[in-house]
Amino acid sequence: MSTTVVVFDLETAPDLAAVARVHGLDRGDADAARDKLGTGFPKLIYHSIVCIGALIATREDGAYRVRALGAPHVGERSEGRLIADFAAKLDQLRPQLVSFNGHGFDLPTLRYRAMINGVAAPGLTCRPYYRRYDESALDLCDLLGNFDARAKVGLDVLCRALNLPGKPESIDGGRVADFVAAGRLAEVAAYCVSDVCSTYRLFLAYEKLRGALDPDGHTRSSADLERFVAASAAEHIDTAIAPRSRSEGAPTCCPA
Repeated sequence: MSTTVVVFDLETAPDLAAVARVHGLDRGDADAARDKLGTGFPKLIYHSIVCIGALIATREDGAYRVRALGAPHVGERSEGRLIADFAAKLDQLRPQLVSFNGHGFDLPTLRYRAMINGVAAPGLTCRPYYRRYDESALDLCDLLGNFDARAKVGLDVLCRALNLPGKPESIDGGRVADFVAAGRLAEVAAYCVSDVCSTYRLFLAYEKLRGALDPDGHTRSSADLERFVAASAAEHIDTAIAPRSRSEGAPTCCPA
């Protein structure tokens, strides 16, 4: 019997209209809303979802095989539609969710933004995804840090420590809003796909660590990802975003 996992990641930008509503500001006064938002990390209700990246893989014959990879964005459909479509896919597949900091950011953001957009999204609760210690939604950041903030490591740092590809050079989460404002949504989607691939590689390493994948299964699963990415790069990924340099001998990076 096959097992399905969905590895996912969100990219977001500030929702200044929501900030204005909360603070009773003129809806057209973006500068006042930005001032209220401040320079710190915004509350999750103010993170408008601009892209949802996901990789679907099934486990068969002792290895995982990638079935789909992509990152639809608000240049293609509305935020509400992004959430509804993602939730519908979860309702269809009933997969194990895999993320990096999903319990701290992605999952609560999905729920808040579904409510703000008035979206019915029963797929978000088709399994106990919101139970922190239930592996229906496996948050690798939480799990590997033993649910202790002092032990957590960032995705880019952890990947590089494991000699895996890190984040792209020309964009990071702090610059997504600028890219969105400039209409560079395809590049945001490419960055999101890169993070999804990095999270999937960490998942495979974790599966090997706990003995759920033997060395051969891990090697076959990793090779399958690289083959899938190479075959679909033109369709899913804007290769104009160059990956950061990495040490010789590191696996081929998900083109970013």
